[in-house]
Amino acid sequence: MPLLLEVPAAAKLLGISRSAAYRATASVELPSRRLGGRVYVVTGKLLDLVEES
Repeated sequence: MPLLLEVPAAAKLLGISRSAAYRATASVELPSRRLGGRVYVVTGKLLDLVEES
């Protein structure tokens, strides 16, 4: 798995809509990083988040 996932790919893995995933990154519920104007979800932190719930 890559270190960073594009938000739509992370949304698909989580089973949520793309817009819900972008809202989650904006509200810091979903760990993300901005690179070059794009938003990416940090895969390692996403896996940790899933394991906690």
